[in-house]
Amino acid sequence: MTSRKNRSAYRYVALLRAINVGGHVVQMDRLRTEFGALGFEDARTFIASGNVLFAARSDDAVALEHRIERHLEQALGYPVATFLRSPAQLATLVANEPYPDRLDSASLYVGFLKSTPPDERRERALALRSELDEVCVRDREIFWLCRTRSTDSTLSGARLEKALAAPATFRNVTTVRKLALLAATDVRVA
Repeated sequence: MTSRKNRSAYRYVALLRAINVGGHVVQMDRLRTEFGALGFEDARTFIASGNVLFAARSDDAVALEHRIERHLEQALGYPVATFLRSPAQLATLVANEPYPDRLDSASLYVGFLKSTPPDERRERALALRSELDEVCVRDREIFWLCRTRSTDSTLSGARLEKALAAPATFRNVTTVRKLALLAATDVRVA
């Protein structure tokens, strides 16, 4: 275990695409090991969908994303798109969630993107809205409000990615809230 005073100065949450979906099964201890092999400190995972909290010496999130992607592709044998957010960025996202008055039966998903989509792509994603589904694009995130079960919707993360012409990884807002809390409080998880 790394002592608090020796920790790297920059904390991140990595949201990984293609972990434990589509036949790509990866144990969380393997992910922690791979992040450790990259020299990152205090690598911790949260649920088995590719969420890794870690510390690094670099404040260049884009360079870190590329480095993680190259390493994981070599280690796992397939591309793993990586989306980094700082604890502050996750806290802001959670504090400013769209659809605060949604019904309890509705599900809200957050899609993480590499960059803010151009207006044309943003408009294509917004055009997918329907009576059952609402879409909101803010900066490097896309929010999908599903007023029914996501399996009953014609919308999906894959359709939103296609409209944006960019890779994304989606998480339920409950998971995002928990990640934001863990990142802010620096709680150890397994």
